[in-house]
Amino acid sequence: MTPAARVSAAIEVLDLILSGANAEVALTNWGRANRYAGSGDRGAIRDQVFAALRCRASFASLGGGLTGRGLMLGAVRASDQDVAGIFSGEGHAPPPVHHEPGRTPAGYAALDCPDWLGPKLEASLGPDFAPVMQALRSRAPVFLRVNSARMNREAAQAALLAEDIATRPVGWVNTALEVTGNARKIQTSQAYLTGLVELQDASSQAVVASLYLTPNAKVLDYCAGGGGKTLALAARGAKVWAHDAFPGRMADLPDRASRAGLRIMITQTPEETKPYDVILTDVPCSGSGSWRRDPAGKWALTPARLAELTQIQAQILDKVIPMVRHGGTLAYATCSLLTDENEAQITAFQSRHPGWTLKTQRRFSPLQGGDGFFLATLTRN
Repeated sequence: MTPAARVSAAIEVLDLILSGANAEVALTNWGRANRYAGSGDRGAIRDQVFAALRCRASFASLGGGLTGRGLMLGAVRASDQDVAGIFSGEGHAPPPVHHEPGRTPAGYAALDCPDWLGPKLEASLGPDFAPVMQALRSRAPVFLRVNSARMNREAAQAALLAEDIATRPVGWVNTALEVTGNARKIQTSQAYLTGLVELQDASSQAVVASLYLTPNAKVLDYCAGGGGKTLALAARGAKVWAHDAFPGRMADLPDRASRAGLRIMITQTPEETKPYDVILTDVPCSGSGSWRRDPAGKWALTPARLAELTQIQAQILDKVIPMVRHGGTLAYATCSLLTDENEAQITAFQSRHPGWTLKTQRRFSPLQGGDGFFLATLTRN
């Protein structure tokens, strides 16, 4: 496919997403309907679509409208490409540009921040607001977690390099490698297929690394989701139970644990095996710290949904505390940048439950390279 044909395809997919389709589903369906497109074409179109979603407000300003065409016209203008050469109308190229003036993005649009969230994010991030929003406009780095139960980081690097996958150590979390070359080979590599490494964001790894675990600690990962933190906890030597309100999310966790050489207990009745030394609640949240990976989520979030999420978070905290042993640890984590979901949630929890003491509280910033994350740990007095 020519560069112009790829832009036409991205316009088609973006129009589907703007009309309500899931981004991954729209891309998959486009690929199935256009089997002539090779893997390189599909990868390039995917990159263009996600770049347009990350920069939706600024590209729409530059392109003159919130449509697939407007976004891609904005993308071409933002990168100083030859507009007439791409929007030529020749072959599979988009029709020529005539009366579609753009404007310079201003205010929150210049940072691709939703208007209603701008004040909340400014208050939450302070002087880091603009740099963080700028960072979230770019593609996220690819990180791997080394399975420390099987090998050290240096050995994992060597194994990956033997398969032509280049990495570098992440200085602020000792299990993490950042992939610097051939990231698309990871999921077919032997290092990945044999459980030596897992795809996991560096900040997500840092959350687990920050938890104090005694030898053979009994741990409940209450909101396990796909199980990345579950496996990281088990690799640290903990006895881990995994639970999720939607069990289907954990469907491949037994296979991943098996290839990693780890034992995980999956439960929908965690009360039956209480008490736990540590309960990790990686709660449902706005995902604002991971908007690089889910840019559509940035624009789908509403005030009503944020209010609903904060209620769910409080309910989860209240529900799990009877399962923490006396002297044990309750860990609360989000991939959110918002104080409403982070520090304010912990303050409200302590107001409801004055017998709990805050031991640690930490934010991980996208400016460090990984996603935005928050972690607080509490113990019962």
